[in-house]
Amino acid sequence: MSVELWCLFGAMVLGLVHMSAASFTFKAQVGNRYTVGARDEALQPTGVAARLDRAQRNFNETFPIFTAAVLMVEVLHKAGEFSYWGALIYLGGRLFFLPLYAAGVPWLRTFSWNAATLGLVLVMAQIVM
Repeated sequence: MSVELWCLFGAMVLGLVHMSAASFTFKAQVGNRYTVGARDEALQPTGVAARLDRAQRNFNETFPIFTAAVLMVEVLHKAGEFSYWGALIYLGGRLFFLPLYAAGVPWLRTFSWNAATLGLVLVMAQIVM
């Protein structure tokens, strides 16, 4: 399996980590009674739970694009240096983004987002090369 596909798999696992972290911290905040109920009240997470929720939504915005780009590279047999490094940079940036966002670290969090986005662009650039 190619590095690009392994990075896609890693991003899938990271997506589950995002979802679990956001869910468990919100549950800790509001309690089981609310989370297993009908959620008729629109309670919103706050603090770390809110940051993890926003981090998950941010991940969900880029993950489909990354998935499509990696699959296009694979299907078109276009894998190369850009897609190799791009996939690694995307995954690395996304891995750092979650704990940095949870901790509320602004500049490094933004840098990790920029790195992940650069990685995404590199994978997409490999498609047209």
